[in-house]
Amino acid sequence: MEQILLSAFHWSQLLQPQFYIEHGGLWLILFVVFAETGLFAGFFLPGDSLLFVAGIYSSNIANEIIPTGNEYIDLFILLFLISIAGIAGNTVGYWFGRRVGPTMFHWKENLLFKHRYLTQAHDFYEKHGAGAIIVARFIPIVRTFSPIVAGIVDMDKKKFAFYNVVGCVAWVFSMLFAGHFLQKWILSQFGFDLKDHLEVIVLGIVLVTTAPVIAKLVFGKKKKNS
Repeated sequence: MEQILLSAFHWSQLLQPQFYIEHGGLWLILFVVFAETGLFAGFFLPGDSLLFVAGIYSSNIANEIIPTGNEYIDLFILLFLISIAGIAGNTVGYWFGRRVGPTMFHWKENLLFKHRYLTQAHDFYEKHGAGAIIVARFIPIVRTFSPIVAGIVDMDKKKFAFYNVVGCVAWVFSMLFAGHFLQKWILSQFGFDLKDHLEVIVLGIVLVTTAPVIAKLVFGKKKKNS
């Protein structure tokens, strides 16, 4: 049985949000959100797309804890629990940055760690200040390293806690509710079920959320060359 499961698994599945929902449900979603925002090695996890798809399956996921029969209660249960995981993750990243963050610039690069990730987050923080903690929630990779950089630059703890809570709740709320109500509206208006086309949805979210990073890299190189 174990060999069958291993043979059916492929590493590319770790980038697919439906994999986490089907094989771990709510508890795995909480771990992924915590890891992506609190552990620098979790930058590759599908945070945005996972929350969007979780919104589509919100009732199924929430029913793992309490079968409410109310879509709004289901959404707010997920909003509360996932926000706690995200806030806790950023807090861990912040304290990690305060303790060992400066030494990370001297670490050897490997598959899970690149100096450019830390540098991009640092530049982003320098440009946007404390508000970067909120904005970074919506940008992959930067989302993972932003709290670490906040710890490195010794951002005030109370200020970080405030922006951490606001940013996390805004991020989780927007992704969950967008997924849930977009699915509901498209299904009622066009009879088109997003659950049958998750690959396209996930690809679209990835393109939208990574566009700022890609644009920065492209235009940044052009400015240097000029």
